[in-house]
Amino acid sequence: MRLNLSLTPNTEPVPYAHLHWLTGALHKWLGPDNVLHDGPSLYSFGWLRGGNGADGHLQFPEGATWRISFHDTEAAKQCIAGIMQDPTVCVGMRVHEVKEQATPAFSDAYRFKVDAPVVARRVRDDGSRAYLLWDDDEVDKVLTQTLHTKMAAAGLEVSDERAHVRFDRSYAHAHTKLAEIKGVKHRGSICPVVVKGAPEAVRFAWKVGVGELTGSGFGALQ
Repeated sequence: MRLNLSLTPNTEPVPYAHLHWLTGALHKWLGPDNVLHDGPSLYSFGWLRGGNGADGHLQFPEGATWRISFHDTEAAKQCIAGIMQDPTVCVGMRVHEVKEQATPAFSDAYRFKVDAPVVARRVRDDGSRAYLLWDDDEVDKVLTQTLHTKMAAAGLEVSDERAHVRFDRSYAHAHTKLAEIKGVKHRGSICPVVVKGAPEAVRFAWKVGVGELTGSGFGALQ
């Protein structure tokens, strides 16, 4: 299930490095004992939409829209209950409307636009991690492996035939974007992705996103 939230305008400047505030609001709504705190993120959320940059920060004079998606319908319902109790998000923004969106009936392949940069990384020989971008030869394999890991965590059948992810490199405006979470900068790719396989796997990707850090504001799909 996907929740499409409408937020009121901000009353204070919104710093560009605000993703951890969105994560904090989400987990506040889910409650301290929710199972989504640990393990692979079987949910995703996009970036706030409707803002403009000015003087080194963001402003949302007409409010913002925000998409949050869950593999577990019960988690989505808990999120709604949490919003009803405390609709505050950050910097004076509050949720004033929640619209539920059922999972579409996808076929065996779909090209998704991204709702946040897609982060993919591989482990170097020295144990450090290298960011893989949309034009890297290895990135599709890493994205596919990450989706397989999440499918296994959700109890779904896993194989390359059931689920494969690749960037759509025919997209003329592919680029990368750097975003910061609590002082750590992550570089992700702004480029559509194609998910191919069983319809169940395509639906799963729509909900949980692709790549890493989907529980922190990366890899969400439109």
